[in-house]
Amino acid sequence: MNKLMIALMASVLTICGCSSDLITSNEPLADEWIFVACEGNFGASDGSVSMISNAGDVYHVKEIGDVVQSLTVYEDKLFVVVNNSHMIKVYDITQDGLRLPGIEISTDNSSPRELVVIDNKAYFTNWNTQDVKILNLFNYSIETSIPMEGLPESIVTDGSYLWVGIMMNEDYSSANSVVKIDVNTNSIVETYEVGLGPTSMVIDNDDVYVARTFYDENWEPFYGSSKIGSSEVTIKNYGIGTACGGSIMKYNNEVYRSFEGGIASLDLNLDINVSSKIGTYDQSQVYSTETIDNYVYFGITDYTMTNEVRIMDFNNNEIATYDVGINPGDFAVWTNND
Repeated sequence: MNKLMIALMASVLTICGCSSDLITSNEPLADEWIFVACEGNFGASDGSVSMISNAGDVYHVKEIGDVVQSLTVYEDKLFVVVNNSHMIKVYDITQDGLRLPGIEISTDNSSPRELVVIDNKAYFTNWNTQDVKILNLFNYSIETSIPMEGLPESIVTDGSYLWVGIMMNEDYSSANSVVKIDVNTNSIVETYEVGLGPTSMVIDNDDVYVARTFYDENWEPFYGSSKIGSSEVTIKNYGIGTACGGSIMKYNNEVYRSFEGGIASLDLNLDINVSSKIGTYDQSQVYSTETIDNYVYFGITDYTMTNEVRIMDFNNNEIATYDVGINPGDFAVWTNND
């Protein structure tokens, strides 16, 4: 049975009650893994992936590269996008963890950002080359690319179409569009103006919800939300002083947005339902938020010593805290289906 990683005994940091028996036992370690993309410091090679098992044990794959941007789980594979190292790492996932060293795929200085998979093809956004590239997962070669006008960031799919958020223009000013791509033709079929700074997206039924972050000439942040519906685009900007962050997600059959150190649901007009807020953290330390099953995951950092994942339930109870790598920014989950 393949064990977790890097000579295990020397490289695995365990917390929250993990024992050495889990490392040396022939029993499976986990039926579920939560993977955390820990960006590291820009210009260094200290980006990492932290792994939380369903038993609450934590392991780390260290020094993956310069800025671990995002994670995607597809079947029994983990795709790790490493932005400033211009590569994608692919690992096999087992109940024991990740099989190392994994496969390293160069993106040719493209500055990759986010990735989704449809039918054994990975589609990922890129800033330097201003496109969406298509990676064939049978031979791990980049087949083609779809040019974008501006810097594409977020990407979501319903299996037939891709929606790509153009967060900034080539000069790094805020952009305002989301493009819809037909995966059968690899062509843009529609462009939507959604307001400045589309940062992240989630699909709910047939609607695409967009969280937006944009800046004035003094780099003061402003926030908004948008919805691409079947017949119109709804745009909502929030007032000065609103602290939102840039995440949007589904939770408990509703659409939630990051808001003032937590998350809160959006009504039909995209107004924030303050009374629904889950989480009361310092907004300046909330690096990321995500919902997984019945819980809300917060990546917390003070940019010096504190780098944590904190988990809350629907009743606003904090149920767990884990120490993770530097700047926890993205989450993905794998569940054993054997």
